[in-house]
Amino acid sequence: MGMEWLPASARPREKLLAQGPAALSDPELLALLLRTGIRGKGVLQLAHEMLQTHGGVAGMLQAASDHTLRIKGIGTAKRAELVAVLELARRALQQQLAQQPVIGKPQEVADYVRLHIGELPHEMFAVLYLDAQHPLLRMEQVFRGTLAQAAVYPREIVKDALRYHAAAVVVAHNHPSGCCEPSAADVSLTQHLQQALALIDVQLLDHLVVTRSSHISLKARGLF
Repeated sequence: MGMEWLPASARPREKLLAQGPAALSDPELLALLLRTGIRGKGVLQLAHEMLQTHGGVAGMLQAASDHTLRIKGIGTAKRAELVAVLELARRALQQQLAQQPVIGKPQEVADYVRLHIGELPHEMFAVLYLDAQHPLLRMEQVFRGTLAQAAVYPREIVKDALRYHAAAVVVAHNHPSGCCEPSAADVSLTQHLQQALALIDVQLLDHLVVTRSSHISLKARGLF
C-alpha cells in the first residue's frame, strides 16, 4: 500500500508538518528520505525492512557511509542522500563540541564518537584533542584493530597532542561485540596513557567505550 492510501494525518510529510519531526517513527522519517518504494513494496514497508536489516537508524546510516547498504531499489542517488544525512549529523555535533567546553557534555561526546565508530565491525581507537578551554580541536581515528584488540601506542597520541597544541584529550574505542564493559587491558592502557600525557602537561579527561547504542565512561567508573 502506498502512502496515498493513508489518511492525510497519517502520512509522514503531513504528520511532520502538523506535529513536528519528533512525532514520527524511525520508519516514517526514513520514508521521507526515500520518497518512493519499489515494485510490490510501499515506501513505509521498505523503510521498516531497511531498519530491521541493518539494526536501526545508526546501523543503516553507517552501512550507507561504508558502501555496504545493499537493498533492492536503493540506488546510488538514495545512498548518497543517506550518507549526506549522516555527515550533517556528525558536523552538527562537531560544531557544538567545538563551540563549547566538552566537560559537562559526556552524552554529546559519546553520541559524536558513536556516529563515527560505534557501528564498525572492527575495533577502532579514536582521540579527541581539546584546547585549553576544552572545546574540540579535532578527532582522529588513530588505531584500527581486530575484534579482540587494538594496538594503541601512547607515544603516538602524545606526539599528536603536541602537534595540535592540545591541552586535554578524550580517548574512545568501540566494542563490536555490543558489550561496552571495559576490559582489564582497557583500564591498563588508560592508566599508561594518563601517565604519558601528564609528562607533557596534557590532561586525560576520559576514556569512553562505545557500542552501537550505549557507552561507558572509565572516568565515571573511577577506573583512572
